[in-house]
Amino acid sequence: MSGFGRECADIVRAARPGSYRIGMILGSGLGSLAEEVEDAVRIPYAKLPEFPISTVTSHSSELVAGTLGGVPVVILAGRAHYYESGNPAIMRTPVETLKELGCEILLATNAAGSLRESVPPGSPMLISDHINWSGMNPLIGEEDEKRFLDMSAAYDPELRAVMQKVAVESGQPLAEGIYMWFSGPSFETPAEIRMAKTLGADAVGMSTVPEVIIARFLGMRVAAMSIITNLGAGLQSHALSHDETKSVALTGMSRMKQLVRGFVKEIGND
Repeated sequence: MSGFGRECADIVRAARPGSYRIGMILGSGLGSLAEEVEDAVRIPYAKLPEFPISTVTSHSSELVAGTLGGVPVVILAGRAHYYESGNPAIMRTPVETLKELGCEILLATNAAGSLRESVPPGSPMLISDHINWSGMNPLIGEEDEKRFLDMSAAYDPELRAVMQKVAVESGQPLAEGIYMWFSGPSFETPAEIRMAKTLGADAVGMSTVPEVIIARFLGMRVAAMSIITNLGAGLQSHALSHDETKSVALTGMSRMKQLVRGFVKEIGND
């Protein structure tokens, strides 16, 4: 683990002493969940060494530490993406900081395009597995033998069961599917979407996979969810845009928040 993760964790502890079990990464349009954190300290990424500042307008680039429903959490409100720098390990220091603060569990969220008409815009989708279509990996250059990482259960089955339990109790259906990571920043072509469907993907997006790999490398358990903001290219009549991603993510936010709150409560009471 780099010294930057420890240094950043020390900064957070100095502002708000304590330990945390759950860390979160909030994706496009999902940042308002961080506003619900109580007894919170908010630290801009610019004040944390080696924290990347996102150039995406819907990412606030702020670490929030406090409690959500009485459970200690650390939220990364915004992420930097591979397409912003060409560095697949751009989020390594933030994830290492979560680990240093005691987080055993990472809950990652993102906005994604659905390849299934039965999972329309506005729906949450629990990620069961991923396909790394970009070919990039945040562990490239890592010298530790741990780099040969087993990813057969990257998305923890027990954590997925907890999220499904919360969904059932809240009376809302929760689709589960495979997420395919494209590098971005351009959206996929219709031909690429047809390929993704053929390979077994249920949703496509431009994030999350590198963070999941880093978290698993650090020994964290992972759960991840997408808020579906559109159908993939060729599956809807209008053009894709980031404005649509942001606006539809906001409309689906109440469903996502309900699931996240319930998940945090279940884990916190475990």
